[in-house]
Amino acid sequence: MSIAAHRIAAMAAAGLVFALDQWVKALAAGPWHLREAGQIELLPFFNLTWTENHGVSLGMLTAQSVEMRWLLVALTGGIALAVFIWMLREKGRAELAGLALVLGGALGNISDRWRHGFVIDYADLHFGDFRPFLIFNLADAAITIGVLIILARSLLSREKPKPAAPENPADTAPES
Repeated sequence: MSIAAHRIAAMAAAGLVFALDQWVKALAAGPWHLREAGQIELLPFFNLTWTENHGVSLGMLTAQSVEMRWLLVALTGGIALAVFIWMLREKGRAELAGLALVLGGALGNISDRWRHGFVIDYADLHFGDFRPFLIFNLADAAITIGVLIILARSLLSREKPKPAAPENPADTAPES
């Protein structure tokens, strides 16, 4: 498979992540009536909980005005554009997979902020009162996994330093 084919596959994967994210959010807002219910217990450690996230990661940069909302759309849109450009230049398959997850997730959350003014979060993983994560969505999970793939690849694929070449070629001649 050529690099161009890998990039096209990565773009398709990003589109799939985006579509799945939007589909699940539409179910949460529509047929599941999660907004009205507030919370649906699925498993002893996992609930669907309606949350409107007006900020970005970990609730930082909360949009407290219409201007801030559009600033967040522009900021996250700029980041998504940078990821897209990176994808057009990237050659590694694992890196492309990670970037696809990041781009698809970013587009899902940008779409929410554009249409609703907030991001719909619903996945509530908990063990009793302990919550290892804030309430999140499929897009957030894709972004996190994508970033972890990129970080792991960058840490694990570092090139080993080449041994220094000797200054004098006579130093490499075997001794008799």
